[in-house]
Amino acid sequence: VQLQAFGGGLVQSGGFLRLSCAASGRSFSSYSMGWFRQSPGREREFVAGISRGGGSTGYADSVKGRFTISRDNAKNTVYLQMNSLKPEDTAVYYCAADSSPLYGSGLFRGTYDYWGQGTKVTVSS
Repeated sequence: VQLQAFGGGLVQSGGFLRLSCAASGRSFSSYSMGWFRQSPGREREFVAGISRGGGSTGYADSVKGRFTISRDNAKNTVYLQMNSLKPEDTAVYYCAADSSPLYGSGLFRGTYDYWGQGTKVTVSS
């Protein structure tokens, strides 16, 4: 599966953005999906994940209540709605796919075999 993320940009603190990740190749619905981010000097971190059918989601504590992951299998796309953005959310955001069926806490531990290029999000204070 090939992944392409887009939707990043510059936004003020308290603002919102919606990231999208379009997939092509093998059946999109056969992949669990995740969003990760990496800021300069820091390791890549898990942000959110969603199961194949969309019925199970998981979030990092730092974004819980502010970010929402969703997917549209008919459009081969996964989304990350980011509200109440903070300067510490500034990072390059990546989408990733895992061919295993992941649910609940498993979304945090997936190997995520396939990665798209990142899209940069900058939140100004």
